[in-house]
Amino acid sequence: MPSVSERPYAITMWDFSWLERRWPGAGYEDWDLALQELADRGYDAVRIDAYPHLVSADPDGVWDLVPAWNQTSWGAQSPVTVQPLPALLDFIRAAERHGVGVALSTWYRQDASDARMDIRTADDQGRIWVDTLRHIDAAGLLDTILYVDLCNEFPIPPWTPYLYRGRPDAKLSRASAELAEWMRRSVEVVRDEYPDLDYTYSMCTEFATWRDQDVSMLDLLEPHVWMAHPETSDYNARIGYNFEKYSPVGFDNIVRNGRREYENDAARYDEAMFRSIDTVAEWSLATGKPLYTTECWALVDYKDWPGLEWDWIMDLTARGLRRAAATGRWAGLATSNFCGPQFVGMWREVGWHRELTALIKSSPIDADLRSRVRTGSAG
Repeated sequence: MPSVSERPYAITMWDFSWLERRWPGAGYEDWDLALQELADRGYDAVRIDAYPHLVSADPDGVWDLVPAWNQTSWGAQSPVTVQPLPALLDFIRAAERHGVGVALSTWYRQDASDARMDIRTADDQGRIWVDTLRHIDAAGLLDTILYVDLCNEFPIPPWTPYLYRGRPDAKLSRASAELAEWMRRSVEVVRDEYPDLDYTYSMCTEFATWRDQDVSMLDLLEPHVWMAHPETSDYNARIGYNFEKYSPVGFDNIVRNGRREYENDAARYDEAMFRSIDTVAEWSLATGKPLYTTECWALVDYKDWPGLEWDWIMDLTARGLRRAAATGRWAGLATSNFCGPQFVGMWREVGWHRELTALIKSSPIDADLRSRVRTGSAG
């Protein structure tokens, strides 16, 4: 499935929730229903965690996962047991039935044995993806894959602990020769085996210093852009939100301060978001790389919670989306990172989703990016 088409894909992020949230009422217990509802809202692509480190370590393995947090609604909020294969293949088959393309990513979820720490070299990172793609290929499902994101939000510590082994306080940057070579070599390993797929490393930091970063090895850029990200604005600091994983104090502060703070200074916060969008659009222009954004545009964390209303979040995400869609640099756009059945307050607004996915699909893609459609590759 070509990662760049004649018009942008309307994509969402289902992270590791697609596999870990399968208890009654969790949103993903029936993949066909969830994907049918996704398509009904106008989306035609989804980005999920493929658990490549676990698939590679033991394709038949059953794994006990440690919760990444208990305050947000992605994944399970307590220990959960999963079997990534054959579930991954079954999910891709279901997506294919509903005309939904699949972008593969990974958050390198921690299991009881911490298998992710077996990644010691860039070759290791590439190899586990080769192992995973071989299963997808053998099942005849490779044509459903949009692109492969070798690591979510590279290189922040929660998702790349293997990089910080023996140096927990290191300040790692994609601008360094070390990480540029890591990205280059890991992509080479996978591309040597599967040259017709497109590869990237998604990211949520260091946009202001993009000129210092070598991304020549990537086929596309996947920036995650939010108004409330600390590199975008001082919003979180002002409302008292510090990404608390296991304490409700952060969400209590969003309830107390979040909407009021935004609405009291909306023009400034909107402009900060627009600057980030324009920055990554400039990065795309300078490098010739198409953009995908699957996590965006308002707050990083939000959920159905007493005192948390969705209307202002939806309005803010719509403004960010319109700004990005008008640039012509995005090959795939999300409405927000809360576009999943577990976020009931947003999911139930079917008309809002349809309006914005129609906007995405009618948005321009610049000629230099559309020229890649003929080959079906962004590389």
